[in-house]
Amino acid sequence: MRVVTLEQGEKPAADLIRRGVVFEPQIVSAVSEIIQTVRERGDQALFDYTQEFDGAALKELAVSEQEMQTAQKRANQDVVKALHESGQSIFDFHERQRRDGLLYARDDGALIGTKVSPLDSVGIYVPGGRALYPSTVLMCALPARVAGVRRIVMVTPPDSKGQVDPLLLTAAQIAGVTEVYAVGGAQAIAALAYGTESIAAVDKIVGPGNAYVAAAKRAVSGDVGIDLLAGPSELAILADDSAEPALLALDLMAQAEHDPSAACYLVTTDPDLVEEVSDEIAAFVEDSPRAETTLAALENNGIIFVAPDLSTAVGAVNAIAPEHLEIQCSDALDLLGLIDNAGAIFIGTWSPTTVGDYVAGPNHTLPTSGTARFSSPLSVDDFIKFSNVVSYSFSALKKDEQTILTLAAAEGLWAHGKSVRARFELFEDE
Repeated sequence: MRVVTLEQGEKPAADLIRRGVVFEPQIVSAVSEIIQTVRERGDQALFDYTQEFDGAALKELAVSEQEMQTAQKRANQDVVKALHESGQSIFDFHERQRRDGLLYARDDGALIGTKVSPLDSVGIYVPGGRALYPSTVLMCALPARVAGVRRIVMVTPPDSKGQVDPLLLTAAQIAGVTEVYAVGGAQAIAALAYGTESIAAVDKIVGPGNAYVAAAKRAVSGDVGIDLLAGPSELAILADDSAEPALLALDLMAQAEHDPSAACYLVTTDPDLVEEVSDEIAAFVEDSPRAETTLAALENNGIIFVAPDLSTAVGAVNAIAPEHLEIQCSDALDLLGLIDNAGAIFIGTWSPTTVGDYVAGPNHTLPTSGTARFSSPLSVDDFIKFSNVVSYSFSALKKDEQTILTLAAAEGLWAHGKSVRARFELFEDE
């Protein structure tokens, strides 16, 4: 990992920490063509692209009810049990995020408030390919279920035999997914956004994916809602001389093994950790079956920032705005109030990022690429919408009449003012 020494109060250079999602022109062009083809040719385009990209000759896009029913029997039962336990924790956490509407009466009799409604339908994209992520199914679908979404559609690439892994189907059942389709890539995003003969369009699309999926989500945004444009996974660890080097090394490796593009940062006030953590990584990586990926991420995107004091270290963390942040310092909980920018914060020795990936309960779909400066984790709020409610009485409108007339005249909107005056003119005798 690269080592950068910070001066007191210095922030990390922008070119070291800005990981914005940038789409290659050829990806944007290819995705645009795929979306247009799906809009024009519907199911047939999905069949053709699935044959081309996944090597699967499908006759049906929908996963059958029989496949869904047998999935849990075919899956590893220890993993099924773990998925049920994880799902319960995720459900319990998101239940606490439920929102109620509000309605209050003003002194003049007007009723003012907000009505909360669930989205009617959402699409969940679940990646396939090199890794299997049933936890993603739970994290994306359960908040939608808690919110009250009636139609939850999952799309995921099939294997070369046209099948969806039973663990993904098991997770879908646990999470309350109502429809599953064996289709992935940009073509799946297009189908969710605009609909085909087999797949009805949804109101919003959530879930991670590769660069083609992310580019497709950006392309359809506006015609349909999306969650985040996710970049590579990332972790920052804030550590002082109380931290255990071996645990720091393993936590950094746990993030790095996701992807060669994963970004890993150690921000520390203890210069001795530089060599100690590096030595631990060198020892542990010998046993890792994902050593190549891990080393690529750490060597290309790993940085150790050495800060002269805790204030500078905290400032560096806020500048990085990481997807995941671990605080492994003395009195770690006391530092929570100083952290402004982070997708998820893991406090203390016993809280590795891994618990958030699977079982703690808070969502693991998090803002990446520094967007934690202005974005939030996936939550129940992503699956609801708000409608303002206004119910005026005679006296309320009479009280506000002159204010309305003055502002309408100032903006040159005659009918705005007249619509208020007319009510009193029509009902002046009542």
